[in-house]
Amino acid sequence: MRLIIFVLIAFIFQMTFGVDPNNFKKCEQSSFCRRCRKIPPGNSKFALVPGSMNTYSNAITIDLINKDTQHLFVVKLEALVNNSYRLIIDEKTPLRPRYKVTHALVAEPQPENINIEKEDQNEVVLTSGYNKAVIVADPFRIDFYENNVLAVSANAKGLMNFEHLRKKPFNPDENVVENSDDVSETNEKGPFATPQEDDPGAWEENFNSHHDSKPYGPEAVALDFSFPEAEALFGIPEHADSFILKSTSGTEPYRLYNLDVFEYLIDSKMALYGSVPVLYAHGTQCTAGVLWLNAAETWVDINTAERNVVSSIVSFVSGSRKTDPQSAHFMSETGIIDTFIMLGPSPMDAFKQYASLTGTAPLPQMFALAYHQCRWNYNDAADVESVVTKFDEFDIPMDSMWLDIEYTDGKKYFTWNSYKFPEPLEMIKNLTDLGRHLIIIIDPHIKRDNNYFFHKNCTDEGYYVKTKEGKDYEGWCWPGAASYPDFFRKDVRDYYAQQYLLENFRTTTGDVMLWNDMNEPSVFNGPEVTMPKDLLHENDWEHRNLHNLYGHMHIMATFDGLRNRDPKQRPFILTRSHYAGSQRYAAIWTGDNLADWGHLQHSIKMCLSEAVAGFSFCGADVGGFFGNPTPELFGRWYQTGAFLPFFRSHSHIDTARREPWLYPEATRLIIRDAIRKRYSYLPLWYTMFYEHELNGGPVIRPLLAHYPKDANGFTIDNQFLLQDRLMVRPVMEQGVSKVSVFFPANDDKKTSDLWYDTDDYEKYDQAGSQTIPVNDYKIPVYQRGGTIVPKKERIRRAATLMKNDPYTLIVALDRDGKAEGTLYLDDEKTFDYRQGKFIYINYKFDGRKLFNEFINRPKYVSKSWIERVVIAGLTKKPKSATIIVDGLTQELEVQPQQHAYVVRKPGVAINKDFEIKLSF
Repeated sequence: MRLIIFVLIAFIFQMTFGVDPNNFKKCEQSSFCRRCRKIPPGNSKFALVPGSMNTYSNAITIDLINKDTQHLFVVKLEALVNNSYRLIIDEKTPLRPRYKVTHALVAEPQPENINIEKEDQNEVVLTSGYNKAVIVADPFRIDFYENNVLAVSANAKGLMNFEHLRKKPFNPDENVVENSDDVSETNEKGPFATPQEDDPGAWEENFNSHHDSKPYGPEAVALDFSFPEAEALFGIPEHADSFILKSTSGTEPYRLYNLDVFEYLIDSKMALYGSVPVLYAHGTQCTAGVLWLNAAETWVDINTAERNVVSSIVSFVSGSRKTDPQSAHFMSETGIIDTFIMLGPSPMDAFKQYASLTGTAPLPQMFALAYHQCRWNYNDAADVESVVTKFDEFDIPMDSMWLDIEYTDGKKYFTWNSYKFPEPLEMIKNLTDLGRHLIIIIDPHIKRDNNYFFHKNCTDEGYYVKTKEGKDYEGWCWPGAASYPDFFRKDVRDYYAQQYLLENFRTTTGDVMLWNDMNEPSVFNGPEVTMPKDLLHENDWEHRNLHNLYGHMHIMATFDGLRNRDPKQRPFILTRSHYAGSQRYAAIWTGDNLADWGHLQHSIKMCLSEAVAGFSFCGADVGGFFGNPTPELFGRWYQTGAFLPFFRSHSHIDTARREPWLYPEATRLIIRDAIRKRYSYLPLWYTMFYEHELNGGPVIRPLLAHYPKDANGFTIDNQFLLQDRLMVRPVMEQGVSKVSVFFPANDDKKTSDLWYDTDDYEKYDQAGSQTIPVNDYKIPVYQRGGTIVPKKERIRRAATLMKNDPYTLIVALDRDGKAEGTLYLDDEKTFDYRQGKFIYINYKFDGRKLFNEFINRPKYVSKSWIERVVIAGLTKKPKSATIIVDGLTQELEVQPQQHAYVVRKPGVAINKDFEIKLSF
C-alpha cells in the first residue's frame, strides 16, 4: 500500500509541476536510434543480387544482400491503384518471424498491373500507368516517378539499416548492461562484426531505474526518403510543434512512441499520445507521401538543407536547380520495412491516397459534432443535473455531459459509485429527455481486486498482458495495482466488447457513449510512464513490436462493443492513444494541454497535422486541461474550439470550476455567442464529415491543400480551411485589437479567390496578408467565393432538437458571379444512410438562378425546408425574385443585409426540386 501511495503522490506531483523531459528518452539514450543515426550517408552496404528477380502481374521480388555481413533479404515492390507503390523488405530466412503490422489498413490494397521496361545487372525499371519505379542495384536505391517527375527516392542517402536477427554472442559478464553513464563494450563479436555488436545497448539496456532484457538483441530497421521537388515536409503526428516539420540536424529527431505526457511542452519533437507514421512532401510542382507501417518505437530525422548523394542525380534527371532535396530518415526498433509511396501529385490526391489505405472516419451522429461539457470530475448526479439546468438557464446550447473516472466504484470500470450516482438510468433518462447524451470514461487498466468481476475473469482466463516469465503483468495507474488486457487477442477483445451489452452493463443505455483514455498504455511506475518493452502479447510477441498499436486495439474492441450493443446506432468514442487507421473507430483530442496562449495556438497546428494523417475528428480541451484560464483566454479558446471538429471543454480535478456562467457576464456572453455560432454551422460540419467518409478528403485543411503554388502560405498554421468553403483565422493572441489574415493566391500568383467575411459579407479580393480589426466577439471567418454553405439559424438547447428545423443557404459568388455547394442530411443517428436513406444535394447559382440537383434521389423523408437564401457578391440589387416548385411560380421578397441580399421565405421542402430566379 505504501508503494501505491508513493507512486500516485509522485505522479500527481509531476502533474502539478509539468512534464519532466528527463523521464523520457532522447535518441542517444535509445540504443537503436543511436546506432541508426551514426550510419554515415553515401556508403550504402546493400545491393541487389543479380539473377534473383521474380516478376508477377503487379509486383516483383528480388534478393538484397548486406555486403558487410553477407546476410540476405528479400525486396518486394508492388504497384497499387491510386498512384501508389508498396515496398516491403524482410529477411529471407530469419531466425524467427519478424512482426508485421496488422489491423491498421482498412483492407488489402488494390493492385495495379506493371510492365518491366528494363532489367539488367545495374537497374530494373518498371512502370504502372503514368508512374515509374527505377531500382538501382548497387548501391541499392529506388526512384519513384510520377508522370516523369522524380517525386520520391528511397535510400538515396544510403542510410538504410536492417539488423538481422541473430543469436546472442557469448558474454562473460551477463550483469554488465548499458546505462547513461557506462557505454563500455559488453559483447564479443561474431564471425561478421557489425556496428550493432559494438553498441552496449544492443542486447540489454537500462533507462533510469528500468531494465529492458532485449532477449532478441538488435533488430532495428531504417530507411531514408528524399523528395527532390519538396519545399516543405509535414505529417508524422502527434507532436506539439509547427505544422511544417523542422530540420532535426543537430537536435533531437521527431519521436513516434505513444506516451502519457502531462502538461506537455510546446514547440517540441517529444513523443505524445499518438503515432501516425505518415509524412508528406510538398512543393509547387507536386506532392508525395510516405506511410511507414511500423508500430515499434520510431524516430524520424528531417533534413531540410543538407547535401546528400542524390543531389547530382536530381539535378540531372529533373532539371531542378535544387542541390539539397528535403529528406526524412525513419528509424524503428524492430519489425520489417513496410512502406507505401503515394505519388499525389496534388496535396488532396496524396491525402486521399492515404485515406484509401487506412480508411476514413465514419459519419458521426449529429450530437457528436456539437458542444461537449466535461471536467474531472462532476461530483455526483445532483452536480450533473445542476450543470445541465444552468446551460438552459443561460440559453447556452450543449449536447453531451461527460463523466471522468470518479463516477466508478473505486476506479473499477463497468461499475458505478452507488453513493454519488445511485440511479444512473434515471440520470441518463433526464439527459436524453432533453435531447442530450452522457459520455463515460473506461480506461484499459483493470484494478487488481479479487472481488471485481472483470479482474477475476481476466485472471482466470489468462487475458492479461504477461511478463517475460509468463505471469500477469502488474503496473500502477489510477486504481493503484492494475493489469492490462491483451487486446491483440481476439478472445480478449470479444470478452471486453461483451461488457458493453445492456444485459451486462445494465446501468447504461444504448445512448451512452464512450471515452477511452490512458490507453498508450499509461503505467505510472513503468519506463517512460508506459509498459516495459519485454512484456509478452499473443503468440509471444514482445510489447516492443506493437506498442503504438495498443490503444488502437483497445478502441477497436470498444467500437465492436457499441456496435453489438445497438447495431443500428453509430458509436461515438473518444481516444487519446491512436495509430494509423484508428480514425475508423474514434475521435481524438490533443491531450493534457495547459491554460496558456501557446497551447491554444498549438491546438490548430496539432489538429491540422492529425487531419492530413486521417484524423479529421480532432479537438483540444477548451480552456486547457491544466491551470485556470483568464476570462480573455477562455473566451478566445471557445471561439477557436467552435471551428475545430471536436468541441469539448475539459479541465483537471484541481482547477477551479469553469462552467461559462462562473465567469463575468461579458465572458459568458462571448462564450454563448461562440457556441451558438458552432450550432448554426452544424449542417456544414455534418456535410463535410459525410464527404470525408465518401472520398477521404480531410475536413480541416492547411492552406496548401487548395493553394499548392503559393509558397507564402505553406508555413501558415494559425489559420485553416474547412474543406474549400470557409477559412478560419481565430484570435489566439492576448490583448490584440487586430490580427493578420493571409489570403492565398491562385496558381497564377496574380489573383486570389474572393473571400467574404461571414459576419457582414464584406468582400476581400487581394492576395497576401491583410490587417483585420477584431473586438471581443470577432472570429475572423471567411467564405470563399464560388461556394454555397448550408446553415441552421434557429439555435436550440441541443443539436438533436434541430433536426427538422429550416435551412439557410449562404451563396458567395466568385468572380464570374457563380457558386455551388452541397448539403447532406439523414436521420443523424443510425447506419440507415448506408442503405441509401439520405438526401444529398448540390446547389448551384449561375448568375441569375439558384437551383438544386439531387446527387441521389431522396430516400429519406425530411420535414426541413429552406427558410432563407443569402447571396453575397451581387453587383446590383435584384428587382425581384420568383421561385418555381412543382410547376408553380411564386413571388419572393428580396432585402439588403449589410453587403449581401436576402431572399426571404422560399419555404420549399428540402426534398423538392426548385428554381429561384432573380430579375435585375
